[in-house]
Amino acid sequence: MIKLSEIFNLQAWNDILQQNIMTRGFLVNILDILVVWYLIYKLMDLLRGTKAIQVLKGIAVILIIRVVSGVVGLNTVSWLMNQVITYGVIATIIIFQPEVRRGLEHLGRGSFFSRKSHTDLRKEEYMVQSFDKAIQYMSKRKIGALITIGRKTGLEDFIETGIPLNAAISGELLINIFIPNTPLHDGAVIVKDGKLAAASAYLPLSENDSIPKEFGTRHRAALGISEVSDALTIIVSEETGDVSITKDGKLLPHLTKEEYLDILTHELVEKHEPKEDKLLASFFEGFSKGANHDK
Repeated sequence: MIKLSEIFNLQAWNDILQQNIMTRGFLVNILDILVVWYLIYKLMDLLRGTKAIQVLKGIAVILIIRVVSGVVGLNTVSWLMNQVITYGVIATIIIFQPEVRRGLEHLGRGSFFSRKSHTDLRKEEYMVQSFDKAIQYMSKRKIGALITIGRKTGLEDFIETGIPLNAAISGELLINIFIPNTPLHDGAVIVKDGKLAAASAYLPLSENDSIPKEFGTRHRAALGISEVSDALTIIVSEETGDVSITKDGKLLPHLTKEEYLDILTHELVEKHEPKEDKLLASFFEGFSKGANHDK
């Protein structure tokens, strides 16, 4: 039976810490676990919103079946899953060889640390100015518009539904895209990595019943994409010319110029965080871009 005095014996607790916890082996194991979890987190973060995430889900299902079959004693299923895992690794490397190569090339071009430069700030400020120019023009003339600005969450599945652009952002181009009766005006423009990635893209409609009846399909689509991602979406109403913004599953309607500029500046310029550990993230970024390029 443990005595109460032994529980409060500081020397005994110190000995336990020194002998079992504050050892090199224990600290190395903790570091090992943290690195693995960080790698998994960065991989999931970069592939989120892409079709590649479905491959990871399939791998996770296979691993779960393997573990469960081993515990329950389903020897045939366990053997079959072992074969799938063994040869699946080789097959995955062969199938994704171009993406792995691009990832390694991107890694070679990366650096250990990356800080936000003045050039990045100028680009973001110019982007906000371009949005403002287009919004002012379209709002006065009641030209409907839907502009989704991607941030950390991948929007590749939605980009694929539209017409690829990969064009520099400018107010003039945005205005021309949304001019009525032009081929690209129907649907959303999606911004990715500071460029117009696609136009005439389809966004998921929100099923939120609390949306006022005055708001139409554009507003439902803008709210829908904000519910499944961290994207920021600008809406210009075709009926009233009012400007609204959706973010984090919330609709901010009837905004003045000062109000929407404050939101855009705060979210796209001031809250922009520099990429950390670029050397590590650049591999996954290059892999993700390679996968999307070869689709």
